[in-house]
Amino acid sequence: MKKNSEPKTRDEEDAGPVSPVVLQDLGKRLRKHRLAAGLTLEKLAGLSGFNKGYLSRIENGKKVPPIATLARLAGPLGIEVASLLSEPGGRKSAWRGVSVVRHGEKRPTILGGSAFGYDYFALSNAGTSQVLQAFLFSFPEAIDKYVFFEHEGEEILHVLTGRIEWQVGMHKYELGPGDTVHFDARMPHRGHSLSGGATALVVMYSPTGTHDSLA
Repeated sequence: MKKNSEPKTRDEEDAGPVSPVVLQDLGKRLRKHRLAAGLTLEKLAGLSGFNKGYLSRIENGKKVPPIATLARLAGPLGIEVASLLSEPGGRKSAWRGVSVVRHGEKRPTILGGSAFGYDYFALSNAGTSQVLQAFLFSFPEAIDKYVFFEHEGEEILHVLTGRIEWQVGMHKYELGPGDTVHFDARMPHRGHSLSGGATALVVMYSPTGTHDSLA
């Protein structure tokens, strides 16, 4: 993912408080998938555009990345982002053309954008080859003025509860329950709650073969 030309890159931002166990679990999953893909840290760094040292800190449980970073890593690894975000013991199912996830089975993507105030909950157990990814998204009330998201593909955001301000490029939109925005995700975008808690259904599409995905 990309950001404005500020002195500190998005991927160097420090996360908020995160359990050491959560960090270690993420690092172990990333290392497992990297080794399964036959990639060295240096090779993965080259394919994803990240620094080898940064990836090493993630694998060693010393750094929590935003979800867009994990999306860029998922591409070269040939996996879905949820494979890196799922909690240990999360239910897995083979893709057979349909995914039904009951209310109590929703898998929280416990890292995602938590470092920046966003929370994601995966809504589907779809397989690794699916290019549509759906999330229940909750918004912070305050955001870093320098942080924007950009990635390949498209997004549709449908507000479920609360009111939000959603920015795409230079345009800001105030949205409430039932409102929907569909946009080119290559444009810088971000959003925040205007009055307490707010949630939205977010469906993201990323063309097969691209390294940038979510957020």
